[in-house]
Amino acid sequence: MTRYDNLAGIIGERIEQGLYTGGQRLPSVRALSLEHEVSISTVQQAYRVLEDRRLVEARPKSGYFVSQKHELAALPAMCRPAQRPVEISQWGLVLKLLRSDPSDGMVHLGPGMPDISSPTLKPLMKWLSRTALHPDLRGMNYGDISGARVLREQIARLMVDSGSLLSADDILITTGCHEALSIALHALCQPGDIVAVDSPSFHGVTQAMKAFSIKALEIPTDPVTGISLDALALALEQWPIKAIQVTPNCNNPLGYIMPDSHKQALLSLAQRYDTPIIEDDVYGDLAYHYPRPHTIKSFDEDGRVLLCSSFSKTLAPGLRVGWMVPGRYMEKAIHMKYINTGATALQPQLAVAEFVRGGYYLKHLRRMRARYQLNCEIMTDWIKTYFPLETRVSRPQGGFLIWIELPEHFDSLRLSRQLENLLIQIAVGPVFSASGKYRHCLRLSFAAKLTDKMEAAVKTIGETIKQQLREHPGEG
Repeated sequence: MTRYDNLAGIIGERIEQGLYTGGQRLPSVRALSLEHEVSISTVQQAYRVLEDRRLVEARPKSGYFVSQKHELAALPAMCRPAQRPVEISQWGLVLKLLRSDPSDGMVHLGPGMPDISSPTLKPLMKWLSRTALHPDLRGMNYGDISGARVLREQIARLMVDSGSLLSADDILITTGCHEALSIALHALCQPGDIVAVDSPSFHGVTQAMKAFSIKALEIPTDPVTGISLDALALALEQWPIKAIQVTPNCNNPLGYIMPDSHKQALLSLAQRYDTPIIEDDVYGDLAYHYPRPHTIKSFDEDGRVLLCSSFSKTLAPGLRVGWMVPGRYMEKAIHMKYINTGATALQPQLAVAEFVRGGYYLKHLRRMRARYQLNCEIMTDWIKTYFPLETRVSRPQGGFLIWIELPEHFDSLRLSRQLENLLIQIAVGPVFSASGKYRHCLRLSFAAKLTDKMEAAVKTIGETIKQQLREHPGEG
């Protein structure tokens, strides 16, 4: 990361945290140059980056100011789900979201699908072709049940950035992060067991729990710091919880990055009650600021954290290349991997390994982080412009998803049905709750290039929401 990008990140974070407010004059170029020991040109370039991100505006002979448009919307409230285990529902809504077809003419703002059109992916396409055409047909074999060693070695090198010192033998390759999460649940739990989850939470893991007849205990989650440790401690005291499942970095759907102090406190709580943690880090590499955040796994000294991730959100979901670091549960995880799907397809593993080894992965990440951060700011501006004033909006720290909360009586299911007739798809709130909460919420994706057509779709969503609030005021 360049010096000006780093400085732009520091100033941008101060603005996002509200330390500088809309219309406020920012420190002079000279003052920032002295404070951060960088050149005048570096500061000027940093301010240009912030202008491009619509956070800052230059005024002739006056300096730089926080954009008047950048007034932070209220954050979503921390939900208080019932502190009791529940049977998972919502499969029908999840299936509807999964069946979206990019070629059906709709504007797809619902699925958690990365942008796969970036030119930085071209080397990966070449490696896929080369692997397929290799004379020894090595990509057509079964391969090691643990995954191609060359890929596991590259993943271990990448994991250093997240604070973990691992070897290839610590890593198990899976068919996407979804399989990693399923293996973790299956290795730890029996039918009827209870797993504590952050709420709202990723629908994939709760549906895996449903398949294994595992009950979910939804824990209140703060939109900035993550799962409530007080509520979790109370739950651990009251219920025989077999595992804690969280997504602490660039959370789906809230977008927060859990502070390191919170991660360490969560791990200490798990140690006190001798409970394993299933950590989903699939969006961790897409944090907007470098260095990328630490995982909970990086603080783990007794192997109780099962780290799960993949290249599905950073590269392309169709590769189906994920991995897990099962810690003390490696033997169980390998057995679950064998009986679930056997070895993961070898060809994409080899191609991804070469892509990472050649330095292309980090180059691609730099491009996508900047792209998603800019898209996030534009999408947030659109929401503030077109949605009702009482709308609450998350402040993603990474990834390409944003969570929107409307008045409690609002019905996102009714909204979704109406939008489908207008060829717009969203992700409805109940999908992200084991018990069907968050009917007044929705999640939007901003991964794709934000075109005039996309803005028109967001405007239509906002207008439809306002119409429904007028037609159905104060419904229970």
